[in-house]
Amino acid sequence: MMKMINERKQPQGSRWERFLKWLNGESPIEYKSSPEWHLTDEELEEKFREDMEHAEKVHKEEERLYKRYQQWPDKKGIPLYERIYRFFAVAVCLIVMVSLLFTVAGLLEFGNPDNPVNNEVSRRYIEEGLQETGAVNIVTGMILDYRAFDTFGESHVLFIAATCVFMILRVGIGKEKNIEDEKAREQENDRLYEPKNDKILQKVAFIIVPIIFIFGIYVILFGHLGPGGGFSGGAIIGAGLILYLEAYGFKKTQRFFTLKTFRVVSLSGLLTYAAAKSYSFYTGANHIESIIPLGTPGHILSSGLILVLNICVGAVVACTMYGFYVLFRKGDF
Repeated sequence: MMKMINERKQPQGSRWERFLKWLNGESPIEYKSSPEWHLTDEELEEKFREDMEHAEKVHKEEERLYKRYQQWPDKKGIPLYERIYRFFAVAVCLIVMVSLLFTVAGLLEFGNPDNPVNNEVSRRYIEEGLQETGAVNIVTGMILDYRAFDTFGESHVLFIAATCVFMILRVGIGKEKNIEDEKAREQENDRLYEPKNDKILQKVAFIIVPIIFIFGIYVILFGHLGPGGGFSGGAIIGAGLILYLEAYGFKKTQRFFTLKTFRVVSLSGLLTYAAAKSYSFYTGANHIESIIPLGTPGHILSSGLILVLNICVGAVVACTMYGFYVLFRKGDF
């Protein structure tokens, strides 16, 4: 009776049926998780060999793709970049040439009697420059007030030029990798970086360098009152720094002028110049009266922001001159 009930409840080929057959010894259990348990040793070895061949084939395919990925920059990447670079270089040159040709075509005919005889801009500089800028020196009033935006661009040109030279010529990066070679080269030629103790040069520099610095500061501070200004005064101070370096060497110069000094002075000068002229541009463009007085013409504290701008330009020029010399000679500060 129980046997008939079990046969009704359990369908043909069910787990219970297979379990009963296994108990009766009629057929072994089929393990789905291990379908290879019934294979012979030869069949297992053949299957293992096939799996290894497949794995090796996959590994070779991965190596081929990796080599192809590594070779792409040399075979296709760089040539593609060069073609794009040449195309844009030619396009930019053509645009500049066409623009210049159109500009020249629009110029007034030379010698035409109908051309304007006097330039209104230069007349404005000469006749009203003192009243509008407060600077006795017309040239300084022109370049640091009327054309201060152009001067700001020129200061940035100096800074960018120094940055480019710094990136190209600097050899200080990675010195630690070849310290022994560097020391051997310095011992072989001790005049490569540091001068010998030239007593005459040092005594002369001891007297002249302070005078050069004082004169450079004077030219910068009195640039709005007479000949001079930030460019000429900064060049004088830069020449003094170079003379001091030649006389006493890098070790003594680095006590007061290092790479950090160059960065701080240059960046501070440019940011101060930008902040000062941004205020002037904003007030002038909106016809707002400036709170910075022009002062009395002829006094050192006069001409509004021109004195501050002269100091900023002088600092940038001095740092750029000294930085150029150090980079071209040593390759680092």
